[in-house]
Amino acid sequence: MPIPSNPVTVIPARLAATRFPDKPLANIDGEPMIVHVWRRAVEAGIGPVVVAAGDAAIADAVAAAGGDAVMTDADLPSGSDRVHQALEKFDPDRRHDAVINVQGDLPTIDPGVIAAVLDPFETPEVDITTLAVEITEDRERTDPNVVKAVIALDNDAAQIGRALYFSRATVPSAPDGPHYHHIGLYGFRREALDRFVA
Repeated sequence: MPIPSNPVTVIPARLAATRFPDKPLANIDGEPMIVHVWRRAVEAGIGPVVVAAGDAAIADAVAAAGGDAVMTDADLPSGSDRVHQALEKFDPDRRHDAVINVQGDLPTIDPGVIAAVLDPFETPEVDITTLAVEITEDRERTDPNVVKAVIALDNDAAQIGRALYFSRATVPSAPDGPHYHHIGLYGFRREALDRFVA
């Protein structure tokens, strides 16, 4: 498959989270969290950015900051379903061949990291991408608030591999082996997202 040439970034957000209700609207330096995430995605400079809003208050906050938001059903089963529904509304003609799903609770994410999720698509067989970084603080290995990734590296030098699973629990590894912290963003070829939510 060719490298995607026309990506779009979609940020799913809803107010009814169980661990931190109303999190997308949490005030950070005078702006809602979701606006900070939207700004980081725009700064990545890799195509249009739209917020997939499960609630009107989220859409209103994004619009007030000058962003685009698409309303989605409030009761969708996952963020990926929310991204898919928003994408179908935002791009019904399917001009965008890839989508980056940036979690709505990453207000300080480096825009370069968002762009980096596209890099693995240089391998034609790759349909879905995500990123992880090595855990450097011991406390994160057991912290249930840190999502850990278990990865089978294909190429240690390039740090490219296959994610085997993700867990909030402590994950097994070799005694001196690395542990990885999953970064909450995903890249999908458009057709792969269709299959993923089917």
